[in-house]
Order: sequence, then structure tokens, then C-alpha cells
Amino acid sequence: MAKDHGDSIKDDKLYEDLREEGYSKSKAAAIANARVNDNIDHDSRPYEERTKEELYDLAQERDIEGRSDMTKDEMIEALRD
Repeated sequence: MAKDHGDSIKDDKLYEDLREEGYSKSKAAAIANARVNDNIDHDSRPYEERTKEELYDLAQERDIEGRSDMTKDEMIEALRD
């Protein structure tokens, strides 16, 4: 059973798992709290390291028009705007 970290941590188990992996307290808290809010991109990799399919899924979540016809570079640009 995960320790209750109070109101400041929304997902105690995830927070503890991330801390065990070596994440700092602030980074683990940010990720654990963001996971509760599904509208936040949880992937910390730069867009350039993601596949076109991953970028497409993110563009779809953000309702970016014309994404089907975009190249990977165009999709990266659209996501950054």
C-alpha cells in the first residue's frame, strides 16, 4: 500500500515508483499529479525522438487540423505552436 503523501500528491503509488526509479521529488510529484489530469502530455521525450504515429496521436488529442496530411516535421511545428 502506498504511503499517503497528502493533498500535494494526487497519485501516491506512482510518486513512490518514480522516486524509486531515481526521479527527484519535484519531477515525481509533477508526473504523478499530471497523470491524474489526462489533458497533459506525459512524455518528456523531445518531439524529434517520437514516431510520426505518436505525434499524430498527440495532434489528434489537441485537435490540430490537417494532421493527416502533415509530415513529421510539420506536425512537430504545429504541436509547438
